[in-house]
Amino acid sequence: MTDKPRTPIRTVLLATSAAGALALGLLAVTDDPGSTVHADLVNAAQEAPSGWAGENGGTTGGEGGDVVTVSDADGLLSALSNSGPQVVQIDGSIELSGMNDVPADTTVIGLDGAQITGGGLDVDGVSNVIIRNIAFSGWDDDAVNVQEGSTNVWIDHNSFTNGYDGAVDVKRESDFVTISWNHFFDHDKTSLVGHSDDHTEDIGHLRVTYHHNYFDGTDTRHPRVRFGNPVHVYNNYYRDNDEYGVASTMGGGVLVEGNYFEDVDNPTHTGYADSDVGAVEESGNVFDGSGEPETGGGTVESVPYSYSLDPAEDVPSIVGEGAGPGNL
Repeated sequence: MTDKPRTPIRTVLLATSAAGALALGLLAVTDDPGSTVHADLVNAAQEAPSGWAGENGGTTGGEGGDVVTVSDADGLLSALSNSGPQVVQIDGSIELSGMNDVPADTTVIGLDGAQITGGGLDVDGVSNVIIRNIAFSGWDDDAVNVQEGSTNVWIDHNSFTNGYDGAVDVKRESDFVTISWNHFFDHDKTSLVGHSDDHTEDIGHLRVTYHHNYFDGTDTRHPRVRFGNPVHVYNNYYRDNDEYGVASTMGGGVLVEGNYFEDVDNPTHTGYADSDVGAVEESGNVFDGSGEPETGGGTVESVPYSYSLDPAEDVPSIVGEGAGPGNL
């Protein structure tokens, strides 16, 4: 792979309204008619999504739209039945079941301590969605499912633990997705890219960036990729992953760089189970008490965007302290 952009770019979205700032996690809204500044989030100086969610026109979620705060399942589902743009704030813990659709042009963001338990969010055939700052646990299907051609989705600063199936899955021709600064722990099937070996409609789609995620004792799929090329995996912290770190299959192409693998016997696979091989290119990773990565398997295409790599040796402290909710 050649001509990989290396110029550091830090693009800060400028909120032009209270709702726009809140879409970035910069404001909190009270029950009063006006809104009040949430000082610790304002001081955090959030970035726009890096990676694939910044392409194809970018991802802004509910910026500029209505703001609603919800504290129970009925309130959340009512808000999600509206069309965007909108910012839906979660206050407290909400128990759901099954998969619940998120409309286009929507930000779903948790206030301090926000949780979703029992069920998950379905980003299904829509575009421009942001999901941030929520602790997901005990889901009965997937926690976040991006499918059916959804585009421009940013999943950032959440945590995922102890659910049934995928924590964050991206499939069925979805595209332009960034999964960043999330904490995955005490879970098995973490993140799938590509529905199945025979769903060849995914070819040319499934462009996903994973950066600064903490895969903390999770077992598998960090991610498991079918068809997507390039999928970009950088500056993630892998710790004690039982089965493997990254798997590239079915002609996929994964660039794995600047990550820290700690006690991971199989950091990368080219091919997995009954799936045909995919390509892995790795560079600048640290393998601490870990096995040798598998590389090759084909060609990894170049990513078109600029990004800034943290030194891999600093990733455990940077990601360990910064990933998950409460760290915006």
